[in-house]
Amino acid sequence: MLIGICGSKCAGKSTVAQYLIDHHGFKKLRLEDETAVHKNGISSGTTDSAMPQQHGTQTPDAVSKLGRGQSYQQQHSFATVASLLDHVTKHWRSRWVTTDIHNEAVLDALSRRPFFILLSVDAPLTVRWQRYKQRRQQQQASSTSLETFVSESDAHLYDPVNGVLPLVSRAAIRLLNTSSDLAHLYATLGKLDLTNQDRLRPSWDSYFMQLASLAAQRCNCMKRAVGCVLVDGTKRTVISTGYNGTPRHLRNCGDGGCPRCNSGDSASGVALGTCLCLHAEENALLEAGRERIREGSVLYCNTCPCLTCSIKIVQVGIGEVVYNQGYSMDTETAEVFRSAGVRLRQFSPPANGLIHLEKMELY
Repeated sequence: MLIGICGSKCAGKSTVAQYLIDHHGFKKLRLEDETAVHKNGISSGTTDSAMPQQHGTQTPDAVSKLGRGQSYQQQHSFATVASLLDHVTKHWRSRWVTTDIHNEAVLDALSRRPFFILLSVDAPLTVRWQRYKQRRQQQQASSTSLETFVSESDAHLYDPVNGVLPLVSRAAIRLLNTSSDLAHLYATLGKLDLTNQDRLRPSWDSYFMQLASLAAQRCNCMKRAVGCVLVDGTKRTVISTGYNGTPRHLRNCGDGGCPRCNSGDSASGVALGTCLCLHAEENALLEAGRERIREGSVLYCNTCPCLTCSIKIVQVGIGEVVYNQGYSMDTETAEVFRSAGVRLRQFSPPANGLIHLEKMELY
């Protein structure tokens, strides 16, 4: 696994990298900025383009004197992204982390590899300014004005050539780090389970649930976007897919085809008998046909089936239903499945997207 970390100035990129090193056995990779090297005509470090350089190992006493974060001096350094990737590919069983993603060309090269995932870290400007001042004090460096810091931060993010905003926008996981306590930050990062292999190669549950979520994007129902995938549980192949909306040859619900959905008056699960929309599960079952549904078939749905769909699922002989989000009649649906011997379970893929670390429950 190779985790790349990018983000705004003083957001906590190095701290997150150090967490991975301290708690999950990651090793730091350093990549020179090839653009800067070519521009200045000199190298910013002593590296070999083909082989990584592992800096000398320090004694425990020396490390303790240097303080937290100085273990970065024990790192593997590379002159090119190609040499870095060659090294990681040869040592793919190890865990690697880098904060040196200088531009989109580097990110493009990294993103082609199936073992890579991009993580971004951000924080409010006022929080980052306080961290910057504390860092300057610890380094006994001269103070910098807020205006200068804001200017440097804006250039780091928004520069049309070297700004990192295009990188941040491509991150699979975007952390909002407002924590002022290292122990709390590490605890919240632990709950996030960053090393979950499902993030790199989805498990079968993650894979089929993502397909169900993709199918939901095709829905034309005004009330709720629901997607469903019917799977052969033995072969792990897709039998059929479905999403909710009005039947063929009728006007789409999104164009006014279903008066019940377009009225906006009916609450969730109410007056379903007057609704013209087929549910995602119904469409998947109709598409499959009874003869294609074998024993052990599994139905994945991004939303728990309603009571009406549950009795149809039981009737066609599906053995298991996996859902992500709850619905208004989960209890009734669960009772139908329990009575019929159909297994029902909820599955939620690892959290991606924007994650506010302060809002994560620790227990």
